[in-house]
Amino acid sequence: MCGITGIFAFTEAGRSSLASLRASTDAISSRGPDSQGHFVYDRCGLGFRRLAILDLTADGNQPMTDESGRYTIVFNGEIFNFKELRQKLISKGHRFHSQTDTEVVLQLYISEGRNFLKKLNGFFDFAIYDKEEDSMFLARDRMGEKPLLIYRDEDKLMFASEMKSLLALGIPRKLDYVSLSHYLQLNYIPGPATIFRGVKKLLPGHYLYMKGKKVVRKRWYKIPYDPKKVDKIKLSYEEQQKKLVDLLDDATARRLVADVPLGAFLSGGIDSSVIVALASRHTQHLNTFSIGYRDEPFFDETKYAKLVADRYKTNHTVFSLTNQDLYDHIFDVLNYIDEPFADSSALAVYILSKRTREKVTVALSGDGADELFGGYNKHMGEFQVRQGGFKAEAVTGLNLLWDVLPKSRNSFFGNKVRQFQRFSRGMLSGPKDRYWDWASFASEKDARTLLSPAARRKVGKKLADKRRKDILEDLHADGDLNEVLLTDTKLVLPYDMLTKVDLMSMANSLEVRPPFLDPNVVRFAFSLPVESKIDANMKKKIVQDAFRPMLPEELYKRPKHGFEVPLLKWFRGELRPLIEDDLLSDAFVEAQGVFDVAAIQALKTQLFSRSPGDVHARIWALIVFQWWWKKWMMA
Repeated sequence: MCGITGIFAFTEAGRSSLASLRASTDAISSRGPDSQGHFVYDRCGLGFRRLAILDLTADGNQPMTDESGRYTIVFNGEIFNFKELRQKLISKGHRFHSQTDTEVVLQLYISEGRNFLKKLNGFFDFAIYDKEEDSMFLARDRMGEKPLLIYRDEDKLMFASEMKSLLALGIPRKLDYVSLSHYLQLNYIPGPATIFRGVKKLLPGHYLYMKGKKVVRKRWYKIPYDPKKVDKIKLSYEEQQKKLVDLLDDATARRLVADVPLGAFLSGGIDSSVIVALASRHTQHLNTFSIGYRDEPFFDETKYAKLVADRYKTNHTVFSLTNQDLYDHIFDVLNYIDEPFADSSALAVYILSKRTREKVTVALSGDGADELFGGYNKHMGEFQVRQGGFKAEAVTGLNLLWDVLPKSRNSFFGNKVRQFQRFSRGMLSGPKDRYWDWASFASEKDARTLLSPAARRKVGKKLADKRRKDILEDLHADGDLNEVLLTDTKLVLPYDMLTKVDLMSMANSLEVRPPFLDPNVVRFAFSLPVESKIDANMKKKIVQDAFRPMLPEELYKRPKHGFEVPLLKWFRGELRPLIEDDLLSDAFVEAQGVFDVAAIQALKTQLFSRSPGDVHARIWALIVFQWWWKKWMMA
């Protein structure tokens, strides 16, 4: 696992950026604490940071140049089928000087040009410079497991694994107010946009090819969903279960290859337990890691994790945390974030990654299963909306009651009221509006209200509507739940879930590998009909049924709890001075000019009321942004 950065200059003025290449590479040292390297030739500069996963020969260091001296690559990620690909290349006469997947990618490009990407099974982003052609090729993996940011102006194109690298290269720090509006709704920024105008996320499954001043962008991978083929699937439900087990077993085995200590996250939920059960087929005494919450017993699932660990005789470690432990790491997380990102569960992922990294370098995870197979409450809500019936209509009929009752995530009753209100709104909406509403913490109107009048005028409505339309393009009135899952894999998965895991694991130099996102598993998931994934009684149905014989029955006899960081408690206690006297104080907000003072005051009033609802999540988004603003915009 590594970090990459680079420059492709179009003009003499663009070449001046090459002087900042080393600073750009240093900015992502946590992604590659073991070594670094640089390559500069004419208009091109490539930087690399390395975290050693496999035992490489000296020839395996990067940037890597082929024996002719023509092609040079920097590569971030893992190719799990590289040994098979290597043997095929050897049979065609290719010679190798290392045992690395990086050299396999380089040789495939030399042999086949830009058409080789679909052969790769793994997660990655990379850049290849061709001296003879004076061109550069940039590519990103299918699902967006590895990030790649692009900045382009008339003089150069620059890229990096993280925004802090681009900032070290001197990009202009101009706020994208449409991105800010979407951030205030979702608590993260959907691609291809970023918080800065001019900086884009290279979309998953896309590549760029540069020659001269011409830049070509192309999608090389599309999630393989075809509703007509789903309707024609010939496998019985029992056969579907068997195939899922076989595919996921193969995906897990591929991800166990490493010459460093390796383990797996084990939350006590179905997904991570499945991965541990399969990994234990291929390695004895697997290292497994769980987080327990001493002060929040409702969310503590370590007893279920222990049942799985005992069954498979893993070397199990529980990190038992107090709320103080969580609080002690808040500012580490805030300081690492270089683009506003306010999924508060990132705090738990950060601590889990930090503690896990003390024992292993690579960890398997269960990420992706919920998005592929329908594991979220909103998926059950969508199913019930589409099914209709007495219960759904009864909830909607009580809409006025849900509006007046107190709502809060921090009590059972208040949380139920909150969920009923959201469901009721969804029943009265079309699929696009309902999806956006259920994905958001705030409406578009509420987000705009938070902005100052001057900032509000900078949110171009046409551009905001276009970005939203692009995100929701796969949802149709006559579609089914698979379209919702497809949208999740293009929005929630890459820009919330995978961003969270990549940021927090890389902050601690830990590589995380999710077998559920193997391309063969993804292809199979989107060949399945909705009834294989969800019914009136069960979410993620095929995953639960297929692996039931491998897992303790106790895992099936309780609801999924997840975890809520105790933000509301902190905001009313330890973090109150940060809200009242610093980041959200009237004086700071007014001087900053981005937010409306009265709107922020109203949000704070709601925070300390009997019915806070989701306001703590919105306050957290504001704190993250304000901290980011102070660090990166006022420096």
